[in-house]
Amino acid sequence: MTLADGIWHQIFDFTDYGELLALVRNSLVAGVALGLVGGLAGVFVLMRDLPFAVHGISELSFAGASAALLLDTNIVAGSIVGSLLAAGTIGVLGTRARDRNSVIGIIMPFGLGLGVLFLALYKGRAANKFGLLTGQIVAVDTPQMSWLLGTSALVLVALAVMWRPLAFASADPDVAQARGVPVRGLSFAFMLVLGLAVALSVQIVGALLVLSLVVTPAAAAARVTASPVLLPALSMLFAVASIEGGILLALGSSVPISPYVTTISFTIYAVCRTAGRYRSRRWGARRTAVRTS
Repeated sequence: MTLADGIWHQIFDFTDYGELLALVRNSLVAGVALGLVGGLAGVFVLMRDLPFAVHGISELSFAGASAALLLDTNIVAGSIVGSLLAAGTIGVLGTRARDRNSVIGIIMPFGLGLGVLFLALYKGRAANKFGLLTGQIVAVDTPQMSWLLGTSALVLVALAVMWRPLAFASADPDVAQARGVPVRGLSFAFMLVLGLAVALSVQIVGALLVLSLVVTPAAAAARVTASPVLLPALSMLFAVASIEGGILLALGSSVPISPYVTTISFTIYAVCRTAGRYRSRRWGARRTAVRTS
């Protein structure tokens, strides 16, 4: 057996894979919901230049989930409370990009420090601690499923209601405000919705790698289309493919789910970036040919 074969068998073991699928049925269903939420929210995250905010919210979401784990209460609820506190604080104090980044830079270490403290005090299974940071594929039980699906539906409905004015305010806030669009109110409302989306994503991919679900799919979609219809559709498709593929690979592996989700997500982005460059070159060549003809 070669070294590569040894490493392969250390990482992957698809013995009894069919029977194991029953263990992640809830996670597969939750993965579709989280992919739709993360992909749709990610479009506005890019438009409003908020990737750093996603990371900051995830740290306080991690603190809330850790506190819930320590207190033996609902982890999804704790994660949501932490996310909403972070999102609300950023929305109120960080109206300008410079102020917002400063607020996020303060919240991130605070949230991470609280989370580490709560996990240090927790005396339960070590896998529960590790899962909050790197994700778990069998962490979604039936009560958590209800929370996840209900909150996902709330986020999707809120984004659908806000879609047109939020898109206008994100593209040109000054003109939107001049036309009577409540820019500040929409900004705060979106931060709360983003907080919910991040809290949901933490349940599967963990607090450290939420960006792979909320930012990367939208960034990949933006490389191949600017259509207001195709962009969110592709972003959601890429997010669902990343999380579902990650769950299915992690099921037959000793490695946590997050490396698979991030690898699939990054691969999709790399392919889209290459395709976007190729299309731009072809379009440029056509324009040059038309001009010279």
